[in-house]
Amino acid sequence: MRLLFNLLVAIIIAAAVGFGSALMVLDRERIFGAVTRGAWTAWPALGSPSADPYSRAELARSGTVPLGSGEGIAFLADSDDSGAPLSGRCDYRVAGQTPPARLWTLTAEDGEGNLYETPARRSGFNSREILRREDGSFTITVAADVAPGNWLPVAGDGPIRLTLRLYDTPLTSSGIGEAALPTIERGSCR
Repeated sequence: MRLLFNLLVAIIIAAAVGFGSALMVLDRERIFGAVTRGAWTAWPALGSPSADPYSRAELARSGTVPLGSGEGIAFLADSDDSGAPLSGRCDYRVAGQTPPARLWTLTAEDGEGNLYETPARRSGFNSREILRREDGSFTITVAADVAPGNWLPVAGDGPIRLTLRLYDTPLTSSGIGEAALPTIERGSCR
């Protein structure tokens, strides 16, 4: 009887540790295969058949559909270039150029991954509507208050995530380390 009890306890502990560790890994966002360039992070294999099983499970659980390897690549930024977390209480300057792509988009999302609902009814920019300098570079102000030029409004005081998607780009996972991505600089905070 004692042996049966010990076996039952061992099975319960093993199941709890196994399921608990799997849930812990799945609650983290795609931890394997990340490539970082400045404040931006991408997972180039995420939309390909070579994606790791944990990322696949997290995608299946969340219902997120990544860009396929032939479609493009998405870069996420939760912090500025100094490493400070992006916050709705601060203004940010996203400046520079993007790697070559047929089209790119930049969106701002809240901490839950939802696009902002703002009176300006703008949740992002794309490469065809942006105001640029003569050299092709641009500056986008990400702020709650109206700003001249390319203004991307955000709402609330919570965390911000910026997502830069490059569509139909020759950029590959081996070339991300040398890619010129826009900088993210914090301005004033309230």
